[in-house]
Amino acid sequence: MHDPGREHTWVEFVDRWHERCASDSELATLARGATVGFGVRHGDDRAGFRFTEGRFVPGEAGPAMGEEPEFEVAAAPEDWARFLEAVPRPPYQSFFGMLMRVPGAEVRGEELVFAQHAHLVRRVLELGREIASGTAPPARHVPASGAHGGPDSPPDAVTGHYRHIDIGGSSRRVYYETAGAGRDVLFLHTAGADCSQFHHLLANPRLRSDLRMVSFDLPWHGKSPPPPGAVPGSYALDTDTYARTVMALVESLGLRDPIVVGASMAGEICLELAYRHPDRIGGVVACEASDAVPGRQVRWALDPRVNEALFVPEWVDGLMAPQSPPEHRAEVWWGYSQSGHGAFYGDILFYSGDWDGRQRVPLIDTRRCPVVMLTGEYDYSCTPEMSRRTAERIPGARFEVMPELGHFPHAENPPRFATHLREAISTIDTRTPTSEPDHDQH
Repeated sequence: MHDPGREHTWVEFVDRWHERCASDSELATLARGATVGFGVRHGDDRAGFRFTEGRFVPGEAGPAMGEEPEFEVAAAPEDWARFLEAVPRPPYQSFFGMLMRVPGAEVRGEELVFAQHAHLVRRVLELGREIASGTAPPARHVPASGAHGGPDSPPDAVTGHYRHIDIGGSSRRVYYETAGAGRDVLFLHTAGADCSQFHHLLANPRLRSDLRMVSFDLPWHGKSPPPPGAVPGSYALDTDTYARTVMALVESLGLRDPIVVGASMAGEICLELAYRHPDRIGGVVACEASDAVPGRQVRWALDPRVNEALFVPEWVDGLMAPQSPPEHRAEVWWGYSQSGHGAFYGDILFYSGDWDGRQRVPLIDTRRCPVVMLTGEYDYSCTPEMSRRTAERIPGARFEVMPELGHFPHAENPPRFATHLREAISTIDTRTPTSEPDHDQH
């Protein structure tokens, strides 16, 4: 924040920061109904921010403040300096990223109150970055004109359907979307999300010209309801159920040697499918995936004292790259705000719990099921190094880092990801799998 070499002092910097907060319409909207006080701890200095019934009240600045805040977000001065760069390096694009990957970054005080007001902290820090760097933060919650397809995407480019599929002996009503004709490609959405994440890829004219693309909502997600009689909040995904569900859809739709593409938890199940069904799956593009991802379960996602529709989008928002278009980042945020109760929490029980492929991924036969792994530069949940180490344990797997992309490459920047996707599909299709009988390796 304050650099001693700069012309203004810490107090002057905070005064400008307070003025910017008072004039920001997005912060005013996010703060409706909020009464909270918090601090930003910068070494021995601190800046205070207070809201009373939704109205921003400038706080104090200095080593001590008259009214103690309910919590502080704290980090070393050199780490705040990295955070406040106009285009920060990973994981400094987000305070949640700093909490996970930067030693010494922490929340002091009432963590519950922090979780309840993470959206305000995020916007206040964005405005601080604007003051420090001279670069305005993106108005991410105002979709840009043409964000939903553009002139080259006819209204009927993507069509939706329902189908009953058998999952473990029980019939489930599942919603799916299709577009294009040609090579079968199946997209799998991320935790707590739905197949709308892939709308821009399905509507992409170039992809539609030679790919038959399919995406679907897992049960409990989007337009695919929970099973009859299920109690809201009881959902918990596991590896076996996930793999069976995907393969049930593959068989029901008659997909021929589909290339399966997914990120995050869907990237993990891509690796599992390559292991279990190497002669039924034509290849996998496992994005943001590792053989194990510890430390991502978060209790606030199911705590009744925390607004799930606000906290979960904020928890995942910082995983995106700062270079990704604001309108697409806004769609990802909004999509997570739409998630059903407990869907995100139940998926993370798989993503950062039940899933452990460390013993299985070295057994994947890439001669029969080629594996391409792609990870965004800005992903601090499953870092590029985590994915690289996993790929090195899979004989014949290919791995690449995707510059200027984060944890949701397919949704946060569809045009950029489409280039990586086409290259990955080309890599898979140039491989010649050996002809061996299919068997379930589980």
